[in-house]
Amino acid sequence: MSDPANSLKETASQTAGPFVHIGLAPKNAGIEVYASELGREIAGPDVQGERITVTGCVFDGSGAPVSDVLIEVWQADAAGTYSGAHDHPLGFTGWGRVVPDFTTGIFIFDTIKPGTVALPKGGVMAPHLNLWLVARGINIGLSTRMYFSDEVGLNDQDPILTQIADSQRRGTLIGRHGPEGYAFDIQLQGDAETVFFDV
Repeated sequence: MSDPANSLKETASQTAGPFVHIGLAPKNAGIEVYASELGREIAGPDVQGERITVTGCVFDGSGAPVSDVLIEVWQADAAGTYSGAHDHPLGFTGWGRVVPDFTTGIFIFDTIKPGTVALPKGGVMAPHLNLWLVARGINIGLSTRMYFSDEVGLNDQDPILTQIADSQRRGTLIGRHGPEGYAFDIQLQGDAETVFFDV
């Protein structure tokens, strides 16, 4: 008698579909489902820390903006702790959901700048945002990070960044500081492809 577990076939994979941004962020598509959009506010107005704005665009392999991507943001608070590690002030979730403008492909979100994150065996990770992307054409969500260009000393010691020998590749993880906040583009393919993590 054959073992049923050995006769099971893998379920076919498929992409997130062309309407992932509508299904997971309906208000942006003009569909009123929830009183407030899930993941819209990462850090409320009363949360302590440096307020920052991040603006960017996700580009496909041909350099065209991807307007139907969904980006989830995970981050530590200003003290470098993640939600659940201790009681955070009211209004800080450490998590958010962002979709770009459907016409331009530009995304924008407001939060607080995270602090350094202590490592279990000593040392710290430089301040960073964890980003996870899904869109049509992507079978498995993509994970990356955004570090901050004005944290050069900490970036030079970060255990993740220091593993990337190629400075050009390392640069794909750095958000550029400017008068309007931080600019951070994500390239899905090509010569300037953003570094993605196998998590």
